[in-house]
Amino acid sequence: MNLLSDRIQELSESQTIAMNRKSREMKENGIDVISLSLGEPDFNTPDFIKDAAKQAIDDNYTYYPPIAGYKDVREAISKKFKRDNGLDYSPEQIVVSTGAKQSIANVVLCTINPGDEVLLPAPYWVSYYEIVKLAGGIPVVIPTKIENDFKITGEELESFINTKTKMMIFSSPCNPSGTVYRAEELEDLAKVIKVHPNLLVISDEIYELINFEGKHASLAANTEIYDQVITINGVSKGFAMTGWRCGYIGAPLWLAKACDKMQGQFTSATCSITQRAVLAALEADPSEVSYMKDAFAKRRDLVLGLLNEIPGIETNLPIGAFYIFPNVTKLFGKKHNGKEIGNCNDLCLYLLEEAQVGLVPGDAFGSPNCIRISYAASEETLVEALKRIKSAIEKLS
Repeated sequence: MNLLSDRIQELSESQTIAMNRKSREMKENGIDVISLSLGEPDFNTPDFIKDAAKQAIDDNYTYYPPIAGYKDVREAISKKFKRDNGLDYSPEQIVVSTGAKQSIANVVLCTINPGDEVLLPAPYWVSYYEIVKLAGGIPVVIPTKIENDFKITGEELESFINTKTKMMIFSSPCNPSGTVYRAEELEDLAKVIKVHPNLLVISDEIYELINFEGKHASLAANTEIYDQVITINGVSKGFAMTGWRCGYIGAPLWLAKACDKMQGQFTSATCSITQRAVLAALEADPSEVSYMKDAFAKRRDLVLGLLNEIPGIETNLPIGAFYIFPNVTKLFGKKHNGKEIGNCNDLCLYLLEEAQVGLVPGDAFGSPNCIRISYAASEETLVEALKRIKSAIEKLS
């Protein structure tokens, strides 16, 4: 007798988590696996942030916080939005959640009804698709090409909008491609969004601080669509605070209130100690953590150089985040020891078994011609991983 709900049975497991689990299981069995599958900085949380958390414990921040977050934390987020992004979100327009993933889920569950269509420019972060499904929405994938750096234009966006379209979700810098939309490219999208006032857009900017090209551009800075945009951000990537679990939104007031209500029935407020640590992070000058971005830029160039030596791998230059998303279709149809590479899943399994390197297939992100490589690892580890990948791929014929 199956007592599970249809809802949970229709929900797919995150392939990034699944691949990391397979890598971990192989390690536990004594196999020397290098996992480049998770999107997690390999840096420790900066000491000044950890010190703030320790002080919070001593100051007895051990009681239930307000659902939307402590007022001074929301005020700090409001100032951060203004300082770094030129965005005017009052503290009342901000909701602090247990990670950016919950922030996105709150917004989707508060706005999407069964049958509403949600546009997802591919590649997209794995959880967007499943969160939309969970809300009863219909994910509509907008394909992109590596030669266009995986970006969509306003004209392409317009061609996918119809009377059922309720929302678009995208990230910049992008997980998994490292794509960064420049201000003029966001303006091109904004011209289309403006024509459709009932279209909401979630702009996921969690990788904001890992941008190798200059100043980050926010979609909501286009004032004519400010009320249609929900800005998602957090501290996990830029401040190496993945385990602290804190994300936040800047949104129209009506939606912020709805997310506060939704969160109050699910998780309530984000951990009190985490919030005090986040306050310290956001009040600091962003240059305090620029050493991480500099290290990631160096690793990107290292990995790209090594990848470009491997036949059958097509790359572009990612401008942000810590991923490379190569096109691998030239390897499809090749074989080794009776195993044929029919798709990106086959390739990732082959590399896990033959090279002992864990990667993520691109179909998890809506781009079945690609694979995702995270370079959030030491240079020594990356060199060894790419050496193994090259050796394994050269065996294919």
